[in-house]
Amino acid sequence: MKHTTAHPQAGQIVTVLPAASLPRHDYGAPLQFRVEDWADIVFGGTSWMFVEGNPSALAYAVRSSLGQLPLDDQVVYGHDMLGSGHLVHVTEIEATRPVGAP
Repeated sequence: MKHTTAHPQAGQIVTVLPAASLPRHDYGAPLQFRVEDWADIVFGGTSWMFVEGNPSALAYAVRSSLGQLPLDDQVVYGHDMLGSGHLVHVTEIEATRPVGAP
């Protein structure tokens, strides 16, 4: 499924509870993550599954298998607070509101 509109939390910081370890982060530890947008929008309309040689897509392919995440395009691209880019499945986002919101 190609997304045609921005993810509702694009530009916001959310808490992610990883289903499998993210590079440079402790397994299962929550992390703060700034959502850029849906991965297919960021990748120019291409699913993360078909982006060749992209480090975040390769890492997510491994994580999604280990963490038994759904094999779909409900995936966002963003950055942790260290500036590293990651792909995260929407089911790994702890809340539907930004961190610090009432």
